[in-house]
Amino acid sequence: MGPDGAQIGIKPLPEALSFARELDLDLVEVADKASPPVCRVMDYGKFKYETAQKAKESRRKSTNVSIKEMKYRPKIGGGDFETKTRKVDKFLAEGHKVKVTIMFRGREMAHPELGKKILDRVADQVANTARVEVVPKLDGRNMVMVLAPDKRAQAAHAAAQKKDSEDHAAQNGAVVGETIQGTTTDASTSEPAPEFTQPEVVGES
Repeated sequence: MGPDGAQIGIKPLPEALSFARELDLDLVEVADKASPPVCRVMDYGKFKYETAQKAKESRRKSTNVSIKEMKYRPKIGGGDFETKTRKVDKFLAEGHKVKVTIMFRGREMAHPELGKKILDRVADQVANTARVEVVPKLDGRNMVMVLAPDKRAQAAHAAAQKKDSEDHAAQNGAVVGETIQGTTTDASTSEPAPEFTQPEVVGES
């Protein structure tokens, strides 16, 4: 295989080596199990460097993605629920997975449905950015659910928001145009304002 990926056919090893040297490249075996073995003419040093860079980038991306955890109580207040859920949504938008934990205490363990209800509310509120990777399940005295970023849902949500914004702008433009046109028409049909002249002063020399 040539440096541009084109097939150059079956050649004896000395001829293939000579072909690679003429191009100042290397002859690299890429499929030793094939019959005959498949080789490729390439810059092996450049190939090793690019492969190492790709592996490094892959490791960097994998280390940046972590699992965050957000804890809720079965009887959490509305304000706290909204604050925590906004943080969950923020983590998901940044590309992190989120483990949502409901912590039960005492007699609350007798009502796991309360925890399930909260987890369902969280999942509903972040449906535009995430999907449920691990469904709610009891884990000791806790109930847990794992959410993962959903790029398709995020893209669809962003597109919908953009369309709504454009439609809103178009509607506002039409209303402004009508208002200006109406004002212009009213001004053209209204009676001219009366002219005022300086009063004549009498009795002064």
